[in-house]
Order: sequence, then structure tokens, then C-alpha cells
Amino acid sequence: MTTLRQFKCEDLFCFNNVNLDPLTETYGLPFYLTYLAHWPEYFQVAESPEGRIMGYIMGKAEGHLATEQWHGHVTCLSVSPEFRRLGLAASLMRGLEDISEIKKCFFVDLFVRESNDIAVNMYKKLGYVIYRTVLEYYSGDPDENAYDMRKALSRDVHRKSVIPLSYPVRPEDVD
Repeated sequence: MTTLRQFKCEDLFCFNNVNLDPLTETYGLPFYLTYLAHWPEYFQVAESPEGRIMGYIMGKAEGHLATEQWHGHVTCLSVSPEFRRLGLAASLMRGLEDISEIKKCFFVDLFVRESNDIAVNMYKKLGYVIYRTVLEYYSGDPDENAYDMRKALSRDVHRKSVIPLSYPVRPEDVD
């Protein structure tokens, strides 16, 4: 049985099997530790019965608390190739959405490569919509755009946060 639990510092030495995927962004240790220190409730792992990390999600709450821009953000979601198609990504996403509801967020957003059809379709099945296209979002690949995908939460009664923009933006225009 898979266990979903909070990420621990020592997990940084055990999740190479997840981060070796070419679509997973690997960050430096200070980046992970910053998330763990500031938003520990948003940093979760899926662990196998044998104690192996099967996948993880890292996110945060951001925006202005008193405005409709207050939202949960998925910084990274990754599942090791050997554990895909088990529903782990959906479980991790639901956990982040639940935390965002508790924090009174209006929506959850994430950025995904425009070319990553499998991920885009998974997010759509989870209720996310393409809010806008961000041109040349990925610094290592200037030809790769990102979709900014969003899902409205219960606080966004009129679902204003997910009304798509009709024009693309550049990374410096993303707030």
C-alpha cells in the first residue's frame, strides 16, 4: 500500500529514481530546502511499502492573501517511470488541492510543457484548463512554450480564475 506523507530532509538522498526522468526539473539542494522550510505542507511524497520514493509533489501558496490572486502553485510533480499509471500523480494533486482549500486559495495553477501531451491530458482529466500559453518559458529550450493550467477551488464561486486568456504571454509577464 502506498503512503502519502510529508517530505523529509533525508528524502533528498533517496529520490534520484524520480528525478532521472528527462521531463523532471532537478533543482539544487537549497531550492528544495527553501520549499521544505517555507511550505512543508505543500511538499509531499508517495512512498512504497518498502520505503522507496515513488513520486513527489512540491508547491506553495502565493499571491496576495486578500485578493483573488491568492492561489496554490505546483512547482514540481513527478512520478518515477516504474510507478506511473497507478494514480499517484492524481493522489498527490488532490492532496495539494486540499491544502490549498484549507489555505483559502482561489485556484491552483501549474506550468507544463506544451509538448507534454500525457501530462496535459492528465491535468485536464483532473479538472484543469489551459489558462494561457507562456512563450519560451523553459530557459534550456527556447523553442518550448508552457501552458499555465488552472483549476478553480471552492472560494472562486464564479470561476473567474480559469477564464482563459486569448493571447500568449512571455515569462516576464507571468505574475
